[in-house]
Amino acid sequence: MGSYLVVGGSSDIGRILCRRLLDEGNTVTAIGRDFSRMDDLENLGARVYVGDASDELFVSEVVSSFSEVGDGKIDGVAHLVGSLLIRPPHALTSEAFNEVINTNLTSAFVILSKACKYMLRNGGGRIVFTSSVAASVGLVNHEAVSAAKGGIESMARSAAATYSKRGIRVNVVAPGLTDTRMALPITKSESSKEAAVSKIPLNRINLPEEVSDSIFWLLTNAPDNITGQVLHLDGGMSQVRG
Repeated sequence: MGSYLVVGGSSDIGRILCRRLLDEGNTVTAIGRDFSRMDDLENLGARVYVGDASDELFVSEVVSSFSEVGDGKIDGVAHLVGSLLIRPPHALTSEAFNEVINTNLTSAFVILSKACKYMLRNGGGRIVFTSSVAASVGLVNHEAVSAAKGGIESMARSAAATYSKRGIRVNVVAPGLTDTRMALPITKSESSKEAAVSKIPLNRINLPEEVSDSIFWLLTNAPDNITGQVLHLDGGMSQVRG
């Protein structure tokens, strides 16, 4: 069994992933902003920390705490921090843009930096980031999100190269529209949901369990020779034309 860090443990997909890892007998540490959505994970045995994933000191303290757990290793890290801001550039302030970058990309860098520093001293591990179909396809009013998630994909590829001979594997899962709380601005209206689904070749949106299962696989059971990859979970939207 392994020891895992789930960043964004209070998200819908993060909660599912944490429970799956715990059910399989793993040790789980969850970082999130909303304890009320993680108290059930704590009751199941997870170590829960409330804080901001872009806060270097906070993340360093959480990562360092793994030295007190099991064999002291971090076998895998999942970064599920995200935000959805759909607004055209002419109606978007630089402050709002930078907030999207900080929430998504800066937090991903902080996790990458602190986790890799720890993993280098403790036998390597696996890191999975979460991107979006917006990083591959030009979607209307998604400039801030596409910039942040595109940065995550590029950073992950570079990190996969940097650590390829040091036992650290870095991959990305890039979902399309998924049935979560974050997607409510799109899915709460039947008309906007239908418009979004019409652009997906498979003509349906993701279930959160599908995204969670893919991250779980990359963290635990995927072959060791998979690194620097982006797994597109978008119903074919980024790769095919239906």
